[in-house]
Amino acid sequence: MVLSRTLVGLACVAAAGVLNASGLAAAQPAPPTEPPTPPAPNINAYPSANPKDYAVLGGIAYAFSSGGLTCMLQRSGGYGCNGVLPGAPEGANLVSGASGAVPGFSTAPAPMYGGPVNALPANTRLSFGTVSCGGDGTVTACVDSRNQSGFVVSPSATWIVNEVNPLVVRPDGTNPYFN
Repeated sequence: MVLSRTLVGLACVAAAGVLNASGLAAAQPAPPTEPPTPPAPNINAYPSANPKDYAVLGGIAYAFSSGGLTCMLQRSGGYGCNGVLPGAPEGANLVSGASGAVPGFSTAPAPMYGGPVNALPANTRLSFGTVSCGGDGTVTACVDSRNQSGFVVSPSATWIVNEVNPLVVRPDGTNPYFN
């Protein structure tokens, strides 16, 4: 009788171990299918260039060149760069967005601005509203502090940054401090 109680007890312990192990395995998140994109460089850490030096279209926009790209910030909130975008999908030559929205890629038949533009010095930025664009002379990026999105163009890759800050953008009825 003592032997049967011991065997029943061991069987229960073994069953509990199997159930707990399978519960732990099921609770593990699935491995990511793609590595996450790197974050955008901290463009806002660069000193600001004087927007007057880059005003175009009667002052309703600011345009500059950087790393072979022509980039523009519109006072209405639009921003983007066009030129060779390494690794962009489907041969896109334009990456653009609007303040508060996530940028996207497209193909433009002509440059976004055909006139002459000043080169933006390395390690500086040009800002209007919540959007800042600039770079280090090799990498060009634009970021929107309103929603933490933007894009990066480097010599080897171009990608969209969509880091949503849960303190700024979150579903209705949710609280980032409490689950």
